[in-house]
Amino acid sequence: MRFYEALGLEPKLALDSEELKKHFYERSRQWHPDRYSRSSAAEQQKSLEMTSVLNDAFRTLRDPVARAEYFLEQKAIVPSKHVPPELLEEVFEMNIALEELRAGDETARPQLVEARKRFNRMRDEIDHGISVLFLRYDEAEDASHLLAIRSVLDRRQYVANLIRDVEKELNVHVSN
Repeated sequence: MRFYEALGLEPKLALDSEELKKHFYERSRQWHPDRYSRSSAAEQQKSLEMTSVLNDAFRTLRDPVARAEYFLEQKAIVPSKHVPPELLEEVFEMNIALEELRAGDETARPQLVEARKRFNRMRDEIDHGISVLFLRYDEAEDASHLLAIRSVLDRRQYVANLIRDVEKELNVHVSN
């Protein structure tokens, strides 16, 4: 896994943020372009490429969701496009409320505000619970844990999209 390797880290889902920073700063100093200013063009280019990879790696691995997405992508475990079944009824009701608000019915606003709060709580619960799944995978390295993480991330992405849609409509109709 390129990002872990670039930072000199073992590929794990549960990472200590201080350890990640330490490795990032060490490797960044090692590959900093100023250290290669008198080197050959090839070495200067390698320094620039490594600096770019290190920055991308740090940006990705410091965010637990981005880290999990990257990790799963490296294992060829792709996102699902299906609506999580437990959200179907809420999504249906929310879409009706969104259509009502778009049509000018302000009585739908409180329902959407409440939906936004519910979806934010769901996302927060997912974010909190995902660290447990990371530890389970790191301990056992069982592929079934990766599939569970994929499922949770799919649900999180769907919830995040719902939050985005509700906020967009609430903000659009406040400014109109």
